[in-house]
This record gives sequence, C-alpha cells and structure tokens, in this order.
Amino acid sequence: MGVRDDEPDPEELRERAAEYETIADALTDLVIELRDEPVRESRLEGLFDEATTSNPQIWNTVTAFIDVEDGEAVVTDESKLAEGKWAPEIVEGCDAMVTVDVQRGLMPDDFKYLVGSKLEDEITEFGEEAAKARQKADELEESSDS
Repeated sequence: MGVRDDEPDPEELRERAAEYETIADALTDLVIELRDEPVRESRLEGLFDEATTSNPQIWNTVTAFIDVEDGEAVVTDESKLAEGKWAPEIVEGCDAMVTVDVQRGLMPDDFKYLVGSKLEDEITEFGEEAAKARQKADELEESSDS
C-alpha cells in the first residue's frame, strides 16, 4: 500500500509534532507566568485591559493572538469583536489565540483563572495533535517496512 502524494511523510509528521510540542511548552510558560506574576506585569496585560475596560454595549469578546517565536509565546495583538468570527487569514497567522468575554470589573484572579483554563485547553489540544502526528508517522514507517 503506497503513500498518497498529498500525505505528509513520517519526517514531516515528526516535525509537525515537534512544532506542536514547542507551542504547548510556550503556552505552558505563559500559564505559569499568568499564575505567578501580577496581571499587570504579564504578557497578557493587554488582554486584561481590553476585557475589563471595553464598553460591553459595543464589544462582546476580546482575543489575544499568540505567536511562538524561538520557543516563547508572544502576544502579537489584542482585538475586540462585536459579533461574528475572525477572518481565516487572521487565525491562520497565529499559533494560538485566547478569547474572553468583555466583563467590566473582572477581578485579576478571576481573569487569571479564566484565561489559564482556556490556555490549558489549548495546551491539551496541541499535545494531542503532537501525539496523533507521531502515531501516524510510526504507522507509515511500519507499513513501509513490511
């Protein structure tokens, strides 16, 4: 049984898995920073400011777009949304994103819990994707060995 031309080879799958793991590790560092540092000194300060000071009669959500550069999570932008969804090119241009509802008066500890749990979900997803990619690479190698 041959590999289709459009399927990635085991090496590409392992590279993809390593990339997912790098993103998961960077997001884990971000969660630790959020847990251990004051919100105002964290990389997510802008998200906190937008979520807690935006007019909820105009804006309903705010999103932080996160890129992983040299193993570190960098918040590249925070954007508000009144209704609808982000354009695909915006979503594809970042490694991860975290979206929260605009809530005036949201306390820093509540923000930390909310954003931390959303980032933990992202970390779990990246870990699962890495495991799937590695498993698929192993399966492809086993089938080519037989």
